[in-house]
Amino acid sequence: MKKDIHPKLYDTVIKCACGATFETRSTQKEIHVEICSNCHPFFTGKQKFVDSAGRIERFKKKYGDKLEPKEG
Repeated sequence: MKKDIHPKLYDTVIKCACGATFETRSTQKEIHVEICSNCHPFFTGKQKFVDSAGRIERFKKKYGDKLEPKEG
């Protein structure tokens, strides 16, 4: 096998927006995720609306007037 071609692996901490943390190994030292198995509706059985970055408001601001049907 060739030497020095593999990336370095680190003990990694994965942090979710809900506050949960997981430890694993990865090529990155720290990973931030928006949703995990502790807060995902599939695993919890609860429907929860997640809009952590204000995506809907930005979409409506950018495209809101363009999506309404025009009379003609």
